[in-house]
Amino acid sequence: MSTKSSKGLNELFHDTLKDIYFAEKKILATLPKMAKAAQSPDLKAAFEKHRGETQEHVARLEQVFEAIGEKPAAKNCPAIMGIIDEGAEIMEEYKGSPALDAGLLAAAQAVEHYEISRYGTMRTWASELGLTEAVSLLDLTLSEEKETDEALSELAEASVNIAAEAA
Repeated sequence: MSTKSSKGLNELFHDTLKDIYFAEKKILATLPKMAKAAQSPDLKAAFEKHRGETQEHVARLEQVFEAIGEKPAAKNCPAIMGIIDEGAEIMEEYKGSPALDAGLLAAAQAVEHYEISRYGTMRTWASELGLTEAVSLLDLTLSEEKETDEALSELAEASVNIAAEAA
């Protein structure tokens, strides 16, 4: 029997944990650039607030690694790199444009949706694997990611998209 076919949900959970750990660390490095590029003070503040939350998410993921008896390790995540590259492209192509903030906000929501997907899946797997501590840690982060997504939607609808459209 090949090694590949003997991998189970436990290994998949661990691989995905490494993937989201990499993603959160990349997001942590990218948020200050997005805050600096944002024109709206409210959007800058949202990015800065999310940076603090992301630091907590990284620490929580380290607790999940500990709970499953593994050392924290990151695995390259092409999905998050693609989303971050799109955000960088928006920053470059729309610099100084009234649509910049709308583009930055959309890129941030793409990140949130990716994270919501990952954390939701991982919470379910952790539950199926009986990893009670991991379930509660992942669930807490999932709730925060959903709140951030809602806050970004409200900001988009209340001001950022209106400013982009008015120009």
